[in-house]
Amino acid sequence: MTIASLFAVILAGFLIGATGIGGVLLVPVLTGMGGVAATQAIAASSLAFGFPGVIALWFLHRDRKRLREALPVVMGTLPGAVLGALLVHRFDTRVVLALVTATIFFAGLRGLLGKRMAAEETTQAPVAAARLACMGMVVGIGSALTGTGGPVLLIPLLMLFHQPLRLAIVTGQAVQLPIALAAVAVHARAGSLDWVLGCTLGVILVLASLAGQWAAQRLRVGLLQSALSVFLLLIGFWFTYLLFL
Repeated sequence: MTIASLFAVILAGFLIGATGIGGVLLVPVLTGMGGVAATQAIAASSLAFGFPGVIALWFLHRDRKRLREALPVVMGTLPGAVLGALLVHRFDTRVVLALVTATIFFAGLRGLLGKRMAAEETTQAPVAAARLACMGMVVGIGSALTGTGGPVLLIPLLMLFHQPLRLAIVTGQAVQLPIALAAVAVHARAGSLDWVLGCTLGVILVLASLAGQWAAQRLRVGLLQSALSVFLLLIGFWFTYLLFL
């Protein structure tokens, strides 16, 4: 990796900690700035995303109430990711990516224009565990079919269901672990996984994401929501560009 790509990876990790969705930058950084082959970059990134996922689960474990709320989503993501990996050659991934992009745009606009989300309390009744598990499965399938990180789809969905913003962010980070496990198994079997690169990236992401979490905890929820919504819109424009390449 070059110095520029290293700083870009640190930025991606910081955004993972602060907003949950910075990991979407990692593969383009590795391929465009680091000179890493696309297949190797995707495989190494999949492994690296599991590292902040472990940290997020550890934070959730310290808060049993949040863990109970997030666990159905996390558990539902693993079979979804496996199913998506099995179906990846049978679906037009551009159609799935278009649906993901529409969800991201809608959540971003609603976050900017709608009322502020609660910091610790939901604005509606809590979502049932079975529905959260189904949501996790959808996220796992969509992530495997499009190659996007789980948080990119999960966090907008949780925002649309008026779930607490900070819970949405940490849950989005946690689902990276089961998605990473499924992806790593596939890439390792194919022989495209660089374990040293993946683990190195993982350590960098963990340290940078901890800094991002520290910064996010000191922001007002309204400001954090606005920043996350703007970031979602930027990603939505980027995905739109990818659709028309």
